[in-house]
Amino acid sequence: MRYLSLLLVFLLACHTTPKESMSKPEWAIVIHGGAGNIDASNFSEERQMEYKTKLEEAIQAGSSILEKGGTSLEAVEASIHILENSPLFNAGKGAVFNAHGQNEMDASIMDGGSGKAGAVAGVRHIKNPISAAIAVMEQSPHVLLIGEGAEVFAHDKGLEIVDTSWFYTEKRWQSYQKMKENKHGTVGCVALDQQGNIVAGTSTGGMTLKMPGRVGDSPIIGAGTYADNATCGISATGHGEFFIRNVVAYDVAAIMKYQGKSIEEAAEWVIQDKLKSQNAEGGIIGLDAHGNIIMEFNTTAMFRAFKSSKQSAVMAIF
Repeated sequence: MRYLSLLLVFLLACHTTPKESMSKPEWAIVIHGGAGNIDASNFSEERQMEYKTKLEEAIQAGSSILEKGGTSLEAVEASIHILENSPLFNAGKGAVFNAHGQNEMDASIMDGGSGKAGAVAGVRHIKNPISAAIAVMEQSPHVLLIGEGAEVFAHDKGLEIVDTSWFYTEKRWQSYQKMKENKHGTVGCVALDQQGNIVAGTSTGGMTLKMPGRVGDSPIIGAGTYADNATCGISATGHGEFFIRNVVAYDVAAIMKYQGKSIEEAAEWVIQDKLKSQNAEGGIIGLDAHGNIIMEFNTTAMFRAFKSSKQSAVMAIF
């Protein structure tokens, strides 16, 4: 089986990858497709393979750009596009429905070299919200645009605008109808390119049955997304209100900067100690300037994958 050859690597990786076991990679990339408490016994091998295949497609899209000398920004956008266009994840095509049966999506991006950032929130017609966030960062003087203003801006910049029916999936609709599911399926990506630049991006449909207008952590710089070449890049997934209150993504970077902790130590404390003590569930992915990758979560599962110039792709769920 194709994944058995990666088993030993993954067991060594666990929630993180080894810090000093290999020389610094020329490039590295890590993605997530959300975290949650999933019963493995009710998640068939066929279903797991479906998710792992899509995670592999996304990680390969980004890594192919990085290995050719492309930028981390290009890699993050390409990887997240794959996840946004898949009905498997809670972003773009598979976005969940709010309390009024509508899709409202958020996304953000941050460049660790320039410190620039962009985000959109509450958008309903932009096919790929991550591209709109990038446009805000690169083509506007602002950081965050919301709702209709964000959509007009995206249209003016030539981004693809679609009817709301494009985001509809029967699975999400049935979850809304039953009023049961509250799944965290946010997607994100962090990449380090050959120029040493780190970029982090996150995209989400939010929470099932959320109040219209509710915005979680994903488009909030410092909460759901953060990047600084001096420390790390982080993308988060989980209960957004807690991630906002705790400024989770920046908190990891701040611990590294002001306490001299490694990315592994900082991530573990924030997710396993700080958030857990508040009964907050979720996880983060990230990497530092040395290509050390973390995939830390306090739930039973987080859809995730990573790859670098020194290591083959690994996909995992539990």
